[in-house]
Amino acid sequence: MRPYILKEANWKDLQNHRFELAVLPWGATEAHNYHLPYGTDVYEADAVAEEAGRKAWENGANVTILPTVPFGVNTGQSDIYLDMNLNPSTQLAILSDLIEVLDRQGLKKLLIVNSHGGNDFKTALRELGLKFPDMLLFTCNWFQALDKATYFEEGGDHADELETSLIMHLHPQLVLPLEEAGMGKEKKSVIAGVREKWAWTERKWSQVTEDTGIGNPKKASPEKGRRYFEDVTDKVADLILDICSVHPGELYR
Repeated sequence: MRPYILKEANWKDLQNHRFELAVLPWGATEAHNYHLPYGTDVYEADAVAEEAGRKAWENGANVTILPTVPFGVNTGQSDIYLDMNLNPSTQLAILSDLIEVLDRQGLKKLLIVNSHGGNDFKTALRELGLKFPDMLLFTCNWFQALDKATYFEEGGDHADELETSLIMHLHPQLVLPLEEAGMGKEKKSVIAGVREKWAWTERKWSQVTEDTGIGNPKKASPEKGRRYFEDVTDKVADLILDICSVHPGELYR
């Protein structure tokens, strides 16, 4: 049993222990090209949060890793079979309930480790920060923590070389041969502002990609995934340590 993993903990140990920080991994359940499992974002959230939690715990962080939420915002994928959707308002309600528990029990810091591009927790945390003024609420996207170009040759953001390499490292038995993967070609918006990324509209997934992937996965390897995983969990562990050590009222200098 790992004492920093809540689902493995027991009441004998926790009845007298109080954590400084709760980490909530949040994923999604959706198609990832032809070759990766629907649970890719969940497996990534589990692994990144738990390994970063281990590294932080062994360096003195008093942190607990909560069970991963397996469903995310997939409103643009309503016609993709069994892509499971939580509306943003549902996410807000879930977060409110969970933060209420932490606040009531004196655990005043929460970090969401987000593993899905469709999830955006900033607006929710702005609102919940007013509702729970004593809480310190943080969110991070682990997939934005490092420069991908340092590790991978191909770009993309869904079932791409990064995600494929990572799952090849973490769960190789769940990855089909790369010959079976689609190329992950993405159709670009006809709206200039959207292409230039200063305007935004939700991507209609089945109109953007034929194989549900965005980014060519063909150059992926478990070795690339291992190297990236080690470095990104170091980065998230540092964030956990920083949040554990900070005091309310001393966030800025």
